[in-house]
This record gives sequence, C-alpha cells and structure tokens, in this order.
Amino acid sequence: MSEEKKAQRISGLWALSPLFVFLCLYLVTSIIVNDFYKVPITVAFLASSCYAIAITRGLNLEHRIYQFSVGASNKNIMLMVWIFVLAGAFAQSAKQMGAIDATVNLTLHILPDNLLLAGIFIASCFISLSIGTSVGTIVALTPVAIGLAEKTGIDLPFIVAIVVGGSFFGDNLSFISDTTIAATKTQECVMRDKFRVNSMIVVPAAMIVLGIYVFQGLSITAPPQIQSIEWLKVLPYLIVLGTAIAGMNVMLVLLIGIISTGIVGLSTGSFGFFDWFGSMGNGIIGMGELIIVTLLAGGMLETIRYNGGIDYIISALTKHVKGKRGAEFSIAALVSIANLCTANNTIAIITTGPIAKDIAIKFHLDRRKTASILDTFSCFIQGIIPYGAQMLIAAGLANISPISIIGNLYYPFTMGLFAILAILFRYPKRYS
Repeated sequence: MSEEKKAQRISGLWALSPLFVFLCLYLVTSIIVNDFYKVPITVAFLASSCYAIAITRGLNLEHRIYQFSVGASNKNIMLMVWIFVLAGAFAQSAKQMGAIDATVNLTLHILPDNLLLAGIFIASCFISLSIGTSVGTIVALTPVAIGLAEKTGIDLPFIVAIVVGGSFFGDNLSFISDTTIAATKTQECVMRDKFRVNSMIVVPAAMIVLGIYVFQGLSITAPPQIQSIEWLKVLPYLIVLGTAIAGMNVMLVLLIGIISTGIVGLSTGSFGFFDWFGSMGNGIIGMGELIIVTLLAGGMLETIRYNGGIDYIISALTKHVKGKRGAEFSIAALVSIANLCTANNTIAIITTGPIAKDIAIKFHLDRRKTASILDTFSCFIQGIIPYGAQMLIAAGLANISPISIIGNLYYPFTMGLFAILAILFRYPKRYS
C-alpha cells in the first residue's frame, strides 16, 4: 500500500471514528453491563459530538462548532423537531382526553385476542403504504399499541416493535414515500416498475412475519370488555388516520389532531380549557430528550461528512467491484453505510444514488433492481439503528430504551435477509 493510500485510509477511518465512539459508549457499554438504561443516549451523543468537533482539522474551534451547528440545523433535522413537538402535544392531549383508552377498547372489541399482534402489524403496513411515511405511522399507532400492552400484558418493547417494523413496509413500497421517489429519480426508472420488483422481494418477508405474529398471538388473552366504547373519544384518532391516508402533510395531520382532541375533550368534559393547554405543554416537554438527541445526531453526522467519512466509504467500496452480484452488493453496502452515517434513509439514497447509477451502467444492472436495492437496504438500516428518528420517537412515546426495541424487530431483519438473498440468488430472475 502506497503512503498516499495509507494516509487516505487513516484519514477516512479517523473521520468515521465519532460513530464508533457513540456505538461503543452506548451500545457496547449497555451490553457489557446488561442494562440499556445505564448510559443515557443523550450523554452518548454529547460525548461523541464533542469528540467529532475535537478531531475536525483545518478549522478553529469557533468554525468547528459552526460546522456542527450547520448539521444540527439542517432542514430535514428541523422538520423532524417540529414533528416531534406536535407529536408530543397530540399524544399527551389525546391521552388525557381519553382517546387512547377509547381506541384500545374499540380494538379489543373488534379484533379477536389471537389476532391482536397480526392486526397491529397489518394496520401499520397498510397505513404506512397509504401515507408513505414511517414516522407518521409510528406517531399514529404507537400510543394505541402502548394501551393494548397495558390491557393485555403484552411486552411493551415487543408491541412497539411491531408498529415500527410494519411502518417500514410502506416506507419502502409506497408511491408517495420520499425513499421511493429518491430511489426511482436517481436510477431514472418508473415507480410502478420499481414497485413490482421491490414487492417481489419484500412481500414474502412480510407474509412470513405476519404468520409469526398470528402464531404468537394464539396465547394472548384480553380482559373481557365490560365498559362501553366511547365512540366520540375515538374520533381524534380516526381523523388523524383518515387525513394521513388521504395524503395530507404529517405536520398538518398532527395539528388537526391536536385541535380535535381539544374540541372532543371540552365537549365531553374530559378536561378544561387550560388543562388542555397543560397537557399539550407536558407532551412537548416530554419530547425534550428526543429533540436534543436529534440535534446532536445531526451535528455529529454532518461533521463526519465534512471530514470526508462518507466519501471514504464510497471510494473504498467501489474500487474492487468485478461482477454483477458484487456490483449489487456494493450498492447495498454503500447505501447501508451512508444510512448509518446520516441516520436518514432518504438522504442516504440521494447521497449514493448517482454512484449506484454509474455502477449499474458499468455492470449492465437493471435500474429497477438497483432502485429496489437502494430503497430496501436504506429502510432496513433505518429500521434497526437506535438513533434513527423512527426508533427514537417510538421509544420516546413508549418511554423505553431504543435498544430494547431492536431485538423485537422481526420485519426489518427479515426484509434485510430477503434483500440479501435476492442478490445472492439473482432474484427476481427477470430483473437480474
């Protein structure tokens, strides 16, 4: 290895080292002490962010902090922050008004006990497919899942993981999903063709996971429904789901949801006007840790990008590609590592999409297959990282550790496995 190449390698690994610091401090330490609450995720991100600023070269301290702040104030990061604020206000006001209890009672009334798990998964898949966003699905369904866990004794991280996993089914396939749009635009293929190829890979995975949930649900028993269903209190959730499925912006959906909880709560006497304001305030405060983590993650990951970490990954993975199978695996690895470094599957696809297109041209790959690889692997990684927005908001709403959810994520892991097998066995044959 020449001195120049050796220097580039050291520089690239050095740029990525803040990510290793975070993973060691948060994940490895938690596994060693067997307690995922010993190291708060905010502290892990603070330490790795300070380290990222410290190792940045060529800038004085003021400009290093400015570069970090550029990442924290990225438009995608700020959009997530506003969604978290509205989600916290809606979730808490809905809870105080009684919407969650009413929705849980309705769910228990409609679904047989042994189909609760499968029903939640199907609902999560359907809603995410309809609205094209995993975050919106998680915001809408997680409070209901939490209520069901309390009533039935189902393990909370397990039932939250069902919602999180199902939300990535639609995120991966929906025609209006950001990831689908980014994947098809960068690969210059038609959405319906990408959907056809992509569904051949992931629908079998979803069917297997659904079967597992049906089997696991056989042992579930719910308490008998004595109380009557308060239909009016279910209305805010029906409004949120209906407007989301209609394709309305997620922030507008949540704002309408907040207003509807106030109208129903005041009309039913569930709370007073200032109690409603108080519940919204408590909900927003409850999202404080989540917002701080999002800002710290955005800043740290921007610093990694500035220092050349993502460029290093891209060049390292593409220089040894030879055959079609290797070319497809290099695209999968590119988007996966980019997603690890950005914690945003859409940004990961946009970053690596042009390179994936060049690889596809060079090795005569089907663009519909490469678009599917980009989308599926980005959703797979986004679905399992503990610092992704989806995992953080689900954990924040349920007041549990993101790590406790990961081991229960049946669908993302099965989706990732099927995507790997699709490359290994050149499936679907027609598009490989």
